[in-house]
Amino acid sequence: MQPRDTFEIVHRFNRAFQEHNPALLDDLIAPDCVMESMQPAPNGTRYEGYDVNMSFWRAMALDRANHFEVEDTFVMGDRANVLWRYHFADGGSVRGVSLMRAREGKIVEALAYAKSPGQAAPLPE
Repeated sequence: MQPRDTFEIVHRFNRAFQEHNPALLDDLIAPDCVMESMQPAPNGTRYEGYDVNMSFWRAMALDRANHFEVEDTFVMGDRANVLWRYHFADGGSVRGVSLMRAREGKIVEALAYAKSPGQAAPLPE
């Protein structure tokens, strides 16, 4: 795939969540798509196949209480890294990245990772 094709696929995927429009996902997900969610820590949950991924992403796109914001997208061939912030209804947010892969015009892989609460690494003295 060309980088421009990958960018268009990932851009449309992200628009589904930003615009709360799950219809944008309909012909965008591959039958063998694999997704790993960011929760529960530390490994997330693995989802395999069209139906389970569509169910997860449709629910996320329809959720109007929370807001997904794309901060940046890097495309390299059939892969894209999407830096994002997910805003919660209570005013909190979490930053993360999704590592995406496309094939034949469809999303085949989406691996999500997020910053989580914890202790900061100590700085060297």
